[in-house]
Amino acid sequence: MYSDDEKVVLCGASAYEQKYYFNQDFASLPQSVQDELHIMCVMFTVEIGGIFTMWFDSDGSLQFETEAVDADAMYDEIGGALRIKQYQEEKKDLLESLELYYRVFFLGEEVPEEAFAEEDGEKPDGK
Repeated sequence: MYSDDEKVVLCGASAYEQKYYFNQDFASLPQSVQDELHIMCVMFTVEIGGIFTMWFDSDGSLQFETEAVDADAMYDEIGGALRIKQYQEEKKDLLESLELYYRVFFLGEEVPEEAFAEEDGEKPDGK
């Protein structure tokens, strides 16, 4: 489906075009997850400006990218870095679940056993 060195875009938004993009290859994600991603991307561009993209690297790690055109005096680069850090902290469970989803369904990896234990409310060590 994708080459090994290709980044796979999950979703993104642009303050310039006032558009949101969601990769339909991920349409099997629950609607609530799709809605959360939509909100995250659009709110980022409303508050920070520019273009915001969430994508997977070849290892299956979810990456965040933000950019702006040179003439965009309203783009908040520092605020963008802070917002990404906030997403990584506050949405940690969602982001880790997305990475697991990508690794299993796109990269063909096995589901780690600890994923089942956490789902049952147990820690991987059985406690």
